[in-house]
Amino acid sequence: MMSVIKVILIIILTPLAGGLLVGFDRMISARMQGRQGPPVLQPFYDVWKLLSKETIEVNRFHRFYVYLSLMFIILTAVVMFSGGDILLAIFILSLGAMFFTLGGYASWSPYSVVGAERELLQMMAYEPMMFIVAAGLYYVSNSFFVRDIINLEKPAIVYLPAIFVGLVYILPFKLRKSPFDLSVSEEANQEVIQGISTEYSGRALAAIEVTHWYETIIALGFVYVFFAANSTLSRVLAVLVCLIVYLFEMIVDNSTVRVRWQKALSSAWIVSGVLGIVNLTILSFFNF
Repeated sequence: MMSVIKVILIIILTPLAGGLLVGFDRMISARMQGRQGPPVLQPFYDVWKLLSKETIEVNRFHRFYVYLSLMFIILTAVVMFSGGDILLAIFILSLGAMFFTLGGYASWSPYSVVGAERELLQMMAYEPMMFIVAAGLYYVSNSFFVRDIINLEKPAIVYLPAIFVGLVYILPFKLRKSPFDLSVSEEANQEVIQGISTEYSGRALAAIEVTHWYETIIALGFVYVFFAANSTLSRVLAVLVCLIVYLFEMIVDNSTVRVRWQKALSSAWIVSGVLGIVNLTILSFFNF
């Protein structure tokens, strides 16, 4: 019974936290640009309004892939935040992103197809770093389970500082922030046509927004794992670091412009390769 309640709380609280964080993001970004900005709860108002709108289907698979993507992202949150296998969580997260990409291809819209191709490029850019993160965490804890990693005597960041820097570098891909918001942007002034989500409307577009809320919290969950250890103080510190990292990503988002996909892809691979290999090589000289 307790496990069922825990799963239900994860499913409900994760998007609530993600929606609030996106609301603060919009408000603070507006203040950085000298605007008043929307209220913090505006993302929830937007989704509620979308749920009441008519949903236009291009074909029967167009909407199906979006809902399937949302289901896999929810499963990722459940696995990760219940202390499960972080490698499994990465695989499920990738599967959710893949179905979202298939939804873009299903519409046959040239704008949506280009967005889907860019989404694939984003996946190619950040996936290597995600698996390096999993390998590094396993190296220091001898386990892929989140519950084991966050119960170490010392937080993983002590052993994996370079890998953590690499993770922060590729986070804009998952958070869809500049300079790596290739497939779709949350900023209206950056998109004449809304990339991969161009042909979506109504409840399907609301599902995409909720999926993004889940992905935001999941991305910060990886940051949390690096700083949490077997003490209450370290876990409070881990939450504060998550907020600081998100604030840093907001500042970068508001002070940079989108780069070309070639530069985004090559820089992500270089950072992942150099920082990951250096950190793992140094770890190989120590016994845990």
